[in-house]
Order: sequence, then structure tokens, then C-alpha cells
Amino acid sequence: MAKRSDAELDTLVEQAIVDAYGEDEQLSAFHVMIEDNLAVPFQTTVLGVEVTVTKVDLLPGSGIVAICIRRKHRQAIGILDLPLPDPRPDGAEWIEAFRHWAW
Repeated sequence: MAKRSDAELDTLVEQAIVDAYGEDEQLSAFHVMIEDNLAVPFQTTVLGVEVTVTKVDLLPGSGIVAICIRRKHRQAIGILDLPLPDPRPDGAEWIEAFRHWAW
């Protein structure tokens, strides 16, 4: 998938934070957009290990995280640190928009 332009990302950011005031509300708004639109579960590789991303959560002190599972192990990984598979899951553009907003 081609990288989205800054203008496309700006449009997604505006859509996400239209009614959010302040950084905390904006973070929560992005969490909702990612949670509502990212198609889970999906497989990806983290540090050479295949994991299943089962959901997205908002954790105090950690921000938006992907909950990754492998067998009996469970790990929260910052959504901006999560390597996405190719092809990307539906809704991954919201992670890209969040990255654009956060940086």
C-alpha cells in the first residue's frame, strides 16, 4: 500500500479529533478510531516471533497499545512500535494518522 500524503493524513487526523479538546481527549479519540476501524485479529512479527494482535487498548502511562498473544503469553506493545504485516490489515491508516498527529 502506498504511503498516504500529508493532506490525506491531515484529513484523518481532523476526523478523529474534531470534538476532542486537549491532548488527553485527542489521544482517547485516536484510540476509539483505531479500535473501531482496525481489523483484528491479525498476525504480525515482533522481534522475530509471530504473534496475534487481538485488540487495541488505552493504558495509563503507555498510551494506545496493541495486545499481542503468542500461546499463553500476552504483551502490550505501543501501537506506534508495532510492525504491521504486508498486506496491512484494514483500518491501519488510522495508526498512520495517529503517528502523523503524534510526531
